[in-house]
Amino acid sequence: MSSEDQTPAPDREPRGQHLATISHEGRFWDVYLEFEEDARRPDSFRARLAFSPGDPADDEGLRRTTVVIIEDTFDDAIRKARGFDDRHLAALLRSLLD
Repeated sequence: MSSEDQTPAPDREPRGQHLATISHEGRFWDVYLEFEEDARRPDSFRARLAFSPGDPADDEGLRRTTVVIIEDTFDDAIRKARGFDDRHLAALLRSLLD
């Protein structure tokens, strides 16, 4: 079997701090803040959002944004993420869906 024939298992485990639970188009989504470690930028805290469906299909995993938060301190990054309301989070989720 070639590597092209193998479909990797969907990533279902968030690696971050639970931020919120939102509803979008009749489904619930847990939202997590995942920090990225970057040795080239040790003086900043960079994070993305990961959306986990409450009722995932067999082949459905997490949906992740690119890095959307860059702050000087961990606490500032958390504060920035907590500043997103449900409308902001739903808009970011919509940008990740097919």
